Amino acid sequence: MKTFDPVTLATPLFILTIILEIVFSRLGRLKAEYEAKDTAVSLGMGLGSTVAGVLFGGVIGATTLGVHQYRLFDIPMTAVWAWVAIFLLEDLTYYWFHRIAHERRFWWASHVNHHTSQHYNLSTALRQTWTGGLAGTWLLWLPLSFLGFPPAMIAIQKGISLVYQYWIHTEAIGRMPRWFEAVFNTPSHHRVHHARNPRYLDRNYAGILIVWDRLFGTFQPELDEEPCRYGVVKNLGTFNILRVAFHEWIAMAQDVIRQPRHALGWMFGPPGWSPDGSRQTSHDLKAEWEARRTAPTDLDRAA
Repeated sequence: MKTFDPVTLATPLFILTIILEIVFSRLGRLKAEYEAKDTAVSLGMGLGSTVAGVLFGGVIGATTLGVHQYRLFDIPMTAVWAWVAIFLLEDLTYYWFHRIAHERRFWWASHVNHHTSQHYNLSTALRQTWTGGLAGTWLLWLPLSFLGFPPAMIAIQKGISLVYQYWIHTEAIGRMPRWFEAVFNTPSHHRVHHARNPRYLDRNYAGILIVWDRLFGTFQPELDEEPCRYGVVKNLGTFNILRVAFHEWIAMAQDVIRQPRHALGWMFGPPGWSPDGSRQTSHDLKAEWEARRTAPTDLDRAA
């Protein structure tokens, strides 16, 4: 079967739809907020990610092919059942990659740049990592090659997933039909994922299917009474693309150098972890928010 790269094929569509979203938002025809410097950073991160992918592609491809030589089964690319299987298994792999990338600081350092924009529009989808290859997140997909899925098949499905996730980075689309919201990742679900509201932190890790979040207890619907506020817990306040790309790696290295005996905690604890509890993790922020939300008011006390 002839292989192809879904992301490369879709790139002209990415550019066209970003332009259209900007134009129609300026005309007041749809909801979208763009800031020139912010959009430039997103596009620059996307370009840098493409370059990094080329640089690390050889290592990743060679490793995947090497693992495939010891495969358990011979899975044909021409079988319909094989594409159904790779769709489900790759999407499940993406869920766990994405969850780990939020819950462990070492991988968050690679992923955080995707969340640094305080706007949520189609250009945000292109704000991709430069350091995913170094972080080794691609290792999570090697079991699929070991099972017997051809490396080209895995690459195609990963590309399909990335293309799907592009369109959900928008405020221009409200909620989809209920059945669609129940099964698939949507703009509404992914807005929650990008929000920094305590209620919304570390939720909705889905790639294509939101069913994984429902199954593993990480689903949170978007609530009309609580609009999403975008960015990270402590926003960077800069459009310096190098800082956007590397700030968390630098901060983590500084923590390790300052307190090397806590190196494992600094590197593999949750983002916000500190040995003395002086910083706040998303769990702490959620607990603090929940305590405020459920605390009795003066009226309750008076009653």
